[in-house]
Amino acid sequence: MTFAREILCPRCHNRFSLSQLLNLCSCGSPLLVRYDLTKAATALSKTTLSGRTPTLWRYRELLPLEDDANLVSLGEGFTPLLEAKNLAREFGMQRLWIKDEAQNPTGSFKDRGLSLAVSRAKELGVKKVAIPSAGNAGGSLAAYAARAGIEAYVFMPKDTPAANQIEARQYGALVTLVDGLINDCGRIIAEKKVAEGWFDVSTLKEPYRVEGKKTMGYEIAEQLNWTLPDVIIYPTGGGTGLIGMWKAFNEMAELGWIGSKRPRMVSVQASGCAPIVQAFNDGKDTAEPWQNAKTVASGLRVPQAVADFLMLQALRESKGTALSVSDDEMLAEIPRVGRTEGIFFCPEGAACIAALRRLMRQGWVNPNDDVLIFNTASGLKYLDVIRDNLVNK
Repeated sequence: MTFAREILCPRCHNRFSLSQLLNLCSCGSPLLVRYDLTKAATALSKTTLSGRTPTLWRYRELLPLEDDANLVSLGEGFTPLLEAKNLAREFGMQRLWIKDEAQNPTGSFKDRGLSLAVSRAKELGVKKVAIPSAGNAGGSLAAYAARAGIEAYVFMPKDTPAANQIEARQYGALVTLVDGLINDCGRIIAEKKVAEGWFDVSTLKEPYRVEGKKTMGYEIAEQLNWTLPDVIIYPTGGGTGLIGMWKAFNEMAELGWIGSKRPRMVSVQASGCAPIVQAFNDGKDTAEPWQNAKTVASGLRVPQAVADFLMLQALRESKGTALSVSDDEMLAEIPRVGRTEGIFFCPEGAACIAALRRLMRQGWVNPNDDVLIFNTASGLKYLDVIRDNLVNK
């Protein structure tokens, strides 16, 4: 069962029923699922979770799927929270945690959102799904769509890492390479989706992927015995995880599972594509499209995010910050953290290490802070990117 009650627009407050297949609100805003948390609090407790399946579906009642018959899973979620003692010692910190999302079924955190999106698509009778992807989302959608018996159409920039292109095709998706960026891929889907009968599962252009990503927030709390770290450093492209975690913290507080403490949220982007950082520093509520976006971290190459205002709101409410790091900085951290902790970081995750290094120097993070960073995907999916950059050095 689910305690999901309705779907709400956070901008104009339009309300929609769960039975509707939805993309954006008519005002252009992303939509968010709302739950009857008062009723949920009487039926659920933290101890209820004990002994449940070690996947994100352990939070089943707080996810919007109505019928378990439509649940599409590959075992995603409940990834390890690893204490990085060696790295903490190097940084002069007391405690540093790594949430290793590389251990999801297709090797990235995209599996969380796409498990939910495909499950809801199946529940609502969708036969074809389409996604723009500059990296791991395309392969993830293809995998879950295959498991659900739904056709998948993936649009990728031509320079998307080879591993992502190959993976999506091996799962049976129809992959179209586009001469442009992820936004160009998204525009093609928007133009053709009605005629082709596609359900568009672009980042935050439907209300389900964010529900899967919010489970990272639930897991962090549960794995840290229902406390939250002082700082969470998160690599930000479309921002689904940042928005989802902030949503999860507020839901858990309403359930009575955590107190009022919130982490300071840090958004990390690439210096070659940093619209959220620019908007945050300029004190703006929305971000301008980034021109000539370029970075080796394909997941960070998002020139314009539809949920920019929700990301900026979360950063400011948490008293957090936003910063960008160069490709050279993030690539340098991959072998460092590999040698130190035995984890093969993706460039996006390595950007968090580079950001932490700078925030420590600036004094924004102090040695007594409990800090959590995300490795959002396996470095194995970026072998051609890492190889090419080693060759060019």
